[in-house]
Amino acid sequence: MSNIYRPASFQGFGRDKNYFEGWYFKLVDNGGNNAFAVIAGISLPKEKEKAHAFVMVLDACSHRMEYFRYPVNDFWADKKRFEIKIGKNFFSALRLQLDCDNGNNTILADIGMRNITPWPVAPLSPGVMGWYRFMPFMECYHANISFNNTLDGHIIWNGSRRDLSGGKGYIEKDWGSSMPQSWIWMQTNHFGTEGVSLFGSIAKVPWLGSYFTGYIFGLLFNKKIYKFTTYNGARVDRLQVTSDNIEIVAENRQCWLEIRAKRTPGLDLPAPKFGDMTARVNESLASAIEVKLLKKSTNGREIIFEGTGKNAGLEFVGDTGELLRGFKK
Repeated sequence: MSNIYRPASFQGFGRDKNYFEGWYFKLVDNGGNNAFAVIAGISLPKEKEKAHAFVMVLDACSHRMEYFRYPVNDFWADKKRFEIKIGKNFFSALRLQLDCDNGNNTILADIGMRNITPWPVAPLSPGVMGWYRFMPFMECYHANISFNNTLDGHIIWNGSRRDLSGGKGYIEKDWGSSMPQSWIWMQTNHFGTEGVSLFGSIAKVPWLGSYFTGYIFGLLFNKKIYKFTTYNGARVDRLQVTSDNIEIVAENRQCWLEIRAKRTPGLDLPAPKFGDMTARVNESLASAIEVKLLKKSTNGREIIFEGTGKNAGLEFVGDTGELLRGFKK
């Protein structure tokens, strides 16, 4: 089976320049007091001397980030399954193991993931990107590996141990030549109701000499994913962005999705541009997102779910005005 239908697995076999691939793990403890992001990947810019693999670890509560750099030869990926190794570090959908040491910081971790909930893969829609995944010229591809999973294990940063057992995790990935020039990204699975998760992104997508504003939103509720995407006939009716807040209203044939996100200060993380980790993205893991899902009916609107997600990941990048203009075309 083609790796197109295995979006979590490594897609970069045969690529040697202007390429990146990265896997993102969000890890939050049971009480919501400790939140980490771990990003593992490979950077292959045009200048081969800059090529490297990396492991990036963000401690949102202590407001610190560490970037561990490795030779390309220290990167290994299984040809079919999502299993990668970078130096002494191991990553899959079911396990994350860290053994990072750059002389200034040492980070160790052994974390298992249970109850993985991925975005479904279908013959004509191999993952979260739908039929766009078949287009060979996209700037950036995306995959949702797990909306929501249970954590077992711990992380130790310079001797300080944090227990993550019973906490919640989220896994996604990106690959291609560059991250979008402008985008909004959000994710939370810390609602008062168990089993609820929100993932969403809006981005500037280059397309045949121009661009359009693409969007993907998924709300997992009662084991069902409510999808609002560019390719499934949904539309964004409202997008308002300020320096601190985002308001979004999206609708498909059956439902409306209303989102109000409040941003908190984050940290600048390296991001890829033409495969080189020279761009920057500011990410918060302590934001709050209000969500309301409403069903369309002959009697008006019926509330299916309403709640506020905490420990939310939130990013604003680039000129968000471009995204607004993209909806007006």
